[in-house]
Amino acid sequence: MKQLQEVISEERIFNVLSDAAGSSRQEAGRIIDKGRNLQGLSPKEAAVLLTIDEEDLRQLLLQAAREVKEQIYGKRLVIFAPLYLDNICHNSCLYCGFRKENQKIERRRLSMEEIKKEVSALQKEGHKRLLILTGEKRDADLDYLLDGIAAAYQVQTKKGGQTRRINVEVAPMTDKEFESLAEANIGTYTCFQETYHRPTYKRMHPRGRKADFDWRLTVMDRAQRAGIDDVGIGALFGLYDYRYEVVAMLLHAQYLSETYGVGPHTVSVPRLQPAAEAPIRKSPYPISDEDFKKLVAVLRLAIPYTGIILSTREPVSLRNQLFMHGVSQISVGSRTAPGAYQQDEQGCGKRAQFTLHDSRPMSEVVAEVAKANYIPSFCTACYREGRTGEAFMDLAIPGKISNYCKPNAMLTFKEYLTNYADEVTTKAGEACLNHHLREIKSGDKQLAQWIERAFDRMQRGERDIYL
Repeated sequence: MKQLQEVISEERIFNVLSDAAGSSRQEAGRIIDKGRNLQGLSPKEAAVLLTIDEEDLRQLLLQAAREVKEQIYGKRLVIFAPLYLDNICHNSCLYCGFRKENQKIERRRLSMEEIKKEVSALQKEGHKRLLILTGEKRDADLDYLLDGIAAAYQVQTKKGGQTRRINVEVAPMTDKEFESLAEANIGTYTCFQETYHRPTYKRMHPRGRKADFDWRLTVMDRAQRAGIDDVGIGALFGLYDYRYEVVAMLLHAQYLSETYGVGPHTVSVPRLQPAAEAPIRKSPYPISDEDFKKLVAVLRLAIPYTGIILSTREPVSLRNQLFMHGVSQISVGSRTAPGAYQQDEQGCGKRAQFTLHDSRPMSEVVAEVAKANYIPSFCTACYREGRTGEAFMDLAIPGKISNYCKPNAMLTFKEYLTNYADEVTTKAGEACLNHHLREIKSGDKQLAQWIERAFDRMQRGERDIYL
């Protein structure tokens, strides 16, 4: 087996892009048709689709991505919120508000009681899935992180408020540190490479442990060896050519699948946004909205089994479009400063990491998603039933995971409506659920009856029902 550094080399990526250049319309159409069959795409085939400029081919690509996403996951969107425990960082990333040299940022590290208050505030909005983040320090500060995770799980509020799964996005660790994290009842471990282009990476990360490209690149190997079989990768789009980054991410996904039998559970696609006091405030390689939609669609066809995550960095109108063309997980009501969920966004501006463009409250997002007949999902069943790693891939790759995703999404959405929704959201949500229940009845009356009985159990006070 080749080393990861050989797999994701500049020479190889540029060769893939060069081979794809000048491909015919017929070749692009053939690749789109292949992607529709849930077969996935090779990095070269994906690179061909990244060259598409003709409007008719773009629309064909977007439609194919929509079909594949709905075949794999159904018309549902997983909802989560990020929770920052601190903004203390020893790196010097040129694009980040947390960078060590930023003397104007208000540094803060939450106490265990403050973490609990943040979690309580999120639970009162209806959140069940959290993503814990911290600044990147010289050492992992593992005891604090583990205590913070434990504190978050301890919180229970009224109306069935409980955090059912915590995912983690923190700095790369050693094998031994990952072994401890694996025992903390986490879901997915995520770490972004930021950019896979070594010269750009070196310029953007001049100091701190993050300056070590290879230490970050091989982080998922250490996580997998330690027993964390659900991992998430990503790039910060706009630091370098998006075509290069997409091909690199696909090579990384291919390597993980071939080496560990498990591809990435999630892929994140954030675009660079301005951060306070950051030297790089404008993208060196700006990506138009049309090209951004294209790269999301290509990722959906290339690795159809993976969850594609979209953050609140993007504006509402674009988020709504991307829900339909490949994205399957979204953050909602996000704050990027420690302690921000107990305070208004403006009051936390001096502690924030970067600028956000979708500040809508949970209820508004949920209602709009439901009106489009997409099911807002708060499901955590796969994590708790052991459908992770290879077990998840065995269901997701052939498209069988939707047998669980749609019913469980409906059940968690019904629970949200029962516990938290206002009148407007309830009306939209019930119409959405009735629409999907009719669809299920037309093909599987037994499942539809089971869901209806589960809804009745919720009305009688039972919670946390899932397949």
